[in-house]
Amino acid sequence: MNQILANKEFSNINSSDNSINLAHDKRNNHILLFAFYFSIFLIFIGILLLAYFIITMNIRDNSSKDLVNSFSVSRIYSNSSDYMISNFNNYSNTFSPEPSDFSIIGSVSIEKLNINYPILSTCSEETLKIAPCRFAGGMPNEIGNLCIAGHNYANGSFFAKISSLNLNDEIFIYDIYGNSLSYMVYDKYETSNNDISCTSQDTNNKRVITLMTCNSLKDTRIIVKAVANS
Repeated sequence: MNQILANKEFSNINSSDNSINLAHDKRNNHILLFAFYFSIFLIFIGILLLAYFIITMNIRDNSSKDLVNSFSVSRIYSNSSDYMISNFNNYSNTFSPEPSDFSIIGSVSIEKLNINYPILSTCSEETLKIAPCRFAGGMPNEIGNLCIAGHNYANGSFFAKISSLNLNDEIFIYDIYGNSLSYMVYDKYETSNNDISCTSQDTNNKRVITLMTCNSLKDTRIIVKAVANS
């Protein structure tokens, strides 16, 4: 009789343990299922963000190239040194500055890097999204140091590739009338974001350009300096 009771109690204990194990396994399965779906959701969001980033970068790059192409045509018919962006509204859905906030003062072309962008007169967070901008100095191809700042985008647009320039590489700067000067790279270095010595206008009466972009990985600034051949 005791043996029967003991067996019954043992059977009840086993049944209880099995129920606990089943409940535990079920809860683990729910956790794993939730983790799986949550991972899929995160991957989906990541893909959407990446696609948005790539599309945005391409829109900015193409808009800037369209702008420089439009400028190249329009300047043939314009004698004004204060030529304003007349077709800015084409890009108003993407960029927010008002047309009166800046003008195109020329363009920069680097064949080695497949760079051909307008140079905007005003440097701000918004105009830097459109094209390289004059950070300091005078007008293109004047005596002095024209400092041109451009974003370093992950898709390689704007000034992302200027660190690949070497000594004696050629850079062309065009003014608003289409006149160009060839500049040869004579210096390239990396400095802190707080160092603005590269903007010095002491050029010994030479025509100098300074290309500037940020290295976001190191919180530094990449500087490329070039001097006109004539």
